[in-house]
Amino acid sequence: MSNAPEQMPFERIAIAGLGLIGASLAAALREAYPGVQLHGADIDERTCQVALERGWVDTAAAPESDTFRNAVAEADLAVVATPVDASESILRLLAEWDFPGIITDTASTKAHLAQVAEQILPHPQNYVPGHPMAGSEVNGIEGARPDLFKGAYWILCPDASTPPEHFTRLHELVTGLGARVIALKREDHDQSVAIVSHVPHFMASSLMQLASRHADEDRSLMRLAAGGFKDSTRIAAGSPELWCGIAFDNAPAIRAGLDEMTQIISLFSDALANGDRAGLTRLLTQAAEARRALPAAWVPSTEDLLEVRIPMEDRRGVVAEVTTIASAAGCNIQSIEIDHITEDSAVLSLILTDEGDVGKLSTSLIKAGFSVSFSPLSAKEHSHV
Repeated sequence: MSNAPEQMPFERIAIAGLGLIGASLAAALREAYPGVQLHGADIDERTCQVALERGWVDTAAAPESDTFRNAVAEADLAVVATPVDASESILRLLAEWDFPGIITDTASTKAHLAQVAEQILPHPQNYVPGHPMAGSEVNGIEGARPDLFKGAYWILCPDASTPPEHFTRLHELVTGLGARVIALKREDHDQSVAIVSHVPHFMASSLMQLASRHADEDRSLMRLAAGGFKDSTRIAAGSPELWCGIAFDNAPAIRAGLDEMTQIISLFSDALANGDRAGLTRLLTQAAEARRALPAAWVPSTEDLLEVRIPMEDRRGVVAEVTTIASAAGCNIQSIEIDHITEDSAVLSLILTDEGDVGKLSTSLIKAGFSVSFSPLSAKEHSHV
């Protein structure tokens, strides 16, 4: 794909927060789109200096500074990449400055921010919540790297008010960094990430608590903690302050997940207490089969692409509806285009890789009232490959 400025989904991007995610985003954007203008902001002066020295941003200053305000005024995309508890203040700055461009974020919870955005932003339809499912045990800009998002899932949460073009531009930007977009309903996001991200973090922290208690009595114990134990507990090294903020922001969903985990652990404990070998084997088998079903890596075949064409009324929320259905079927959208036929009608064209259940996608789209057509597409026919 060419990185010429006219092909960039955004030409001027402002990133508030230059920690692990924000700085990695700046680095990835600089690598993928060399011509993009990148402006950063962070409350830590040294962090700003490091980002400038590494060439990841063109300017870097405090969020409330005139430097960043002027950068925002010229930007067509603003990314809020601060911790959850600081994101609201950035949204309020953007509202105060009457920023007219697209706004997205990288926060790991959505309910509160989406509510704030709806209440205070002068153009709330321009806010498309986002969440890159990527991280590192090394916190801050020191852990940032341009390949952090390659192969990672990046959640986008459009809704009925999201202009279709906003989603397609963000989709192009994210996939251009090597990430895979999943469209989720905003109301489903926090519950979903609690199960696959937040609860696992607290389970890893619990394992470290367990090992630490016994290590005080047996100093050789930690020397035995190799392989699987290190893999299982790696995420426990994350920032306590950051995870405390996430936990309280998503407390109901996390508590529900932890309560369910307690019930599941009790099943293992009860099987042992009752000498139930068959029951224990069944639990272990279910877990093993589910784990083996996870893809080892995302390696779609660029020779096995599928074009899905969906005639549609040019109405509110249609792109959000279709992309959410595609994500639910496990289908990865390589690219998305909207061909406007008349003022009120268009054709939505999706290019899918060889992931997911195309049959389920077709059935779900038809049940939702869409007519669809599928056609195989070679990599040579698809200009984005």
